[in-house]
Amino acid sequence: MLAAATEGFLLGASLIVAIGAQNAFVLRQGLARRQVFAVTTFCFLADALLISLGVAGVGSLLLTYGAMALRRALHPGNLSAASAAQSRLGTALATAAALTFLNPHVYLDTVVLLGSLSARHAGAARVAFGAGAAMASAVWFYGIGFGARFAAPLFARPAAWRILDVAIAIIMASIALSLLAQAF
Repeated sequence: MLAAATEGFLLGASLIVAIGAQNAFVLRQGLARRQVFAVTTFCFLADALLISLGVAGVGSLLLTYGAMALRRALHPGNLSAASAAQSRLGTALATAAALTFLNPHVYLDTVVLLGSLSARHAGAARVAFGAGAAMASAVWFYGIGFGARFAAPLFARPAAWRILDVAIAIIMASIALSLLAQAF
């Protein structure tokens, strides 16, 4: 069972560390030190739910989020951790939910890929695989959420926020375009 849990953890970690809208949002919240525990807990539990239930679905706000990030990069205004993060708990959790459940890649990673790979195990080993994958999610989200404070001096500069937003815009546009290309 330990081997299955380790395999699940390593595969889960390899999938969760890709920088996307959800991870960027958690990083923003961590940099601002606003609603970090609630947001990281939500993201971890959402991943654990998707890994556990194998629920499928498609929908995307990626292109919209990417366009918003590009707009922020081109018209930075007052970029800071405090202005970029959601300060109200309800708003922060609603944003985390949208970035989690409206991202088709979360389903591909958690439901399709991890779900398929877990089929190589039976019984308790399969549960251990899923627990290992969920643990990777917990380590990642709490790590970037609470570890962001160490990057706060870098993000005190507006140029760092612009670079982050340009990277997010490119990633979201690439994902959205690849989804459109696959659809046609």
